[in-house]
Amino acid sequence: MPRLWNDTIDAHRRAVREATLDATAALVTERGLMSLTMSHIAERAGIGRATLYKHFSDVEAILVAWHDRQVTRHLDHLERVGSRASSAGGKLRAVLEAYATLSRERGHHSPGVAAFLHRREHVAEAHRHLRGFLRDLLTQGAEAGELRDDVPAEELADYCLHALDAADCLLSDEAVRRLVAVTLDGLRPTR
Repeated sequence: MPRLWNDTIDAHRRAVREATLDATAALVTERGLMSLTMSHIAERAGIGRATLYKHFSDVEAILVAWHDRQVTRHLDHLERVGSRASSAGGKLRAVLEAYATLSRERGHHSPGVAAFLHRREHVAEAHRHLRGFLRDLLTQGAEAGELRDDVPAEELADYCLHALDAADCLLSDEAVRRLVAVTLDGLRPTR
């Protein structure tokens, strides 16, 4: 097939996929997870059901794709945030604040949605990636003398993730900042 034809088909597939995932996100927010149907998603996305079925086998496949997109966007966001700071400690603070904010936003979702989506392998892989990313920031901070080095960086990364997951029940941005400050206090070098 000519390149132009392939590019057009690929663009169409991407457009259908994005419209489907956007429609799914809106419907989950409006109606909840249990009310999703292929018909509702197709209608909201502005595509026919037959087209939707060409791209996704069922609602569960759409939800997994939507969540995978969200997880990827969150990881990309955390890496961008970290790259803006100049010091190792500054990078870590920025990433922890961004992660806690994402955790707080995630807390506004239905527990059923989180339970359904977080049992998937892509979430476990994203968690491993995030844990490694934090471990590397903590290692850099320890090497620069800005962060403690008496506890393995991998353990500290786990502590940070577990502590900041508590942001999902916080009621204000101020509370999120306090949680991050308390977490960072525990990472300072011991004298």
